[in-house]
Amino acid sequence: MKHCYFCTNNIKEIDYKNTEVLKKFIDPYARIIPKKRTSVCSNHQRQLTKSIKRARFLALLPFTND
Repeated sequence: MKHCYFCTNNIKEIDYKNTEVLKKFIDPYARIIPKKRTSVCSNHQRQLTKSIKRARFLALLPFTND
């Protein structure tokens, strides 16, 4: 069984400005990878989704890859 990336690295809050970490959790089509595939816990998956959406809105991450 895999463990949550953020729990193992002792990351409490996911920052939307840290795009290198956020890019690990989006697929080549810039979609958010589901919790089942990433093995992220529920709390961090919600924070991750919120951070990715904020980063997209501020043009730090793409909405789609063409």
